[in-house]
Amino acid sequence: MAQATMTSKGQITVPKDVRDDLELVEGSRVLFVKVGEGHYRLVGRTGALSDLAGVLRRPGQEALTVEEMQDGIAEAAAAAGAGDDEPGA
Repeated sequence: MAQATMTSKGQITVPKDVRDDLELVEGSRVLFVKVGEGHYRLVGRTGALSDLAGVLRRPGQEALTVEEMQDGIAEAAAAAGAGDDEPGA
C-alpha cells in the first residue's frame, strides 16, 4: 500500500508507483472525488473525458439509463413549475 505524508503547507508527494499507475506526469491534474463520508477517489486527469466514466458510481447503487435520467429531470422541472407558460403562474 502506497503512503505519503502531508507537509505543513498541505502538500503531498504522490508515490512513484501511484503516479505510474495513474499515468501522472509533470503538469497532470488530479481530482479528489468524494465517494462517501470521509472517503475520496483519486483520479488523474491525463486522458479523455470518457476516462471518468463511472467515477461517481456508488457501490450498491444501480446505474440509470439516459431515458431514466431524462424522465427524472422532466419530473423535477414539472414539480418546480418550469413547464409553465407564464412566469409566476
